[in-house]
Amino acid sequence: MNREATMNELNPALERMIPFLRLADQARRRVQYPAVGIAGLFALWWWGGWLIANNEDTMAFASFAPGPTLTAFWDLVSSGNVWKPIESSLYRVGWGLFYAIAIGVPLGVMIGYFLTLKQITHVPFQFLRMISPLAWMPIAVLAFATWDGAIIFLIAIAAIWPITYATAHGVQRIDPMWLKVGSNLGANPIHTLRYIVMPAIAQDVFAGIRLAVGVAWIVLVPAEYLGVTSGLGYAINDARDTLEYDKLAAFVLVIGIIGYMLDAICVRLIKRSSYHAES
Repeated sequence: MNREATMNELNPALERMIPFLRLADQARRRVQYPAVGIAGLFALWWWGGWLIANNEDTMAFASFAPGPTLTAFWDLVSSGNVWKPIESSLYRVGWGLFYAIAIGVPLGVMIGYFLTLKQITHVPFQFLRMISPLAWMPIAVLAFATWDGAIIFLIAIAAIWPITYATAHGVQRIDPMWLKVGSNLGANPIHTLRYIVMPAIAQDVFAGIRLAVGVAWIVLVPAEYLGVTSGLGYAINDARDTLEYDKLAAFVLVIGIIGYMLDAICVRLIKRSSYHAES
């Protein structure tokens, strides 16, 4: 009787623990594979640092190893010296992406909706798309009065193409029946764009923005080698000139962390804009 009474008392407690155990198991599954990947990357980084430190020709660059880099990273964060470069770079990337979205989304909608426009613009747009954004540097310097303006232009011209073509692809995938139903219900072009087209292509637009963020973040660093005296690219260039390789590697680490966070935000937006339930 005592054993049965004890089991009866434990059962409700176990039932209450089941949801927490499930959450713990889900958390473990989400963390274990990224943890393995990070550990593998760190081991590769440590091995590379060990090879550099033990080679007479490269031992001067031993500060690229994890130990010195993480120490410099902590010094940058604790002293606050990392925030100003981040602020400057995010300002330029933000404005560059703003212009790319403001131009690319409407342009993509028109290309996707009007077949004639798509055929007219295909060759010139593909030609322009294949030109490296950094090749526009001399023109950007001549065309804009400030260095910030030139860098924002380079970022915008790099980011506009993924957004434009992702948007156009989304428009082309819209079920024609949706447009027909909207027309039958008396929707004018503005209503059709707002209530049918934009919700239908939201996931494609955010996917294009995700690609654009990656391109813009890559272009940012060499673009900031121009005449600016702020930003992450400038900080890397300055650390190279002063032979502070641990600081250089720390700023590279900062760029990777921020880039990952921006990409995670885009992934979240893509999931939220999906019509399908996420598992």
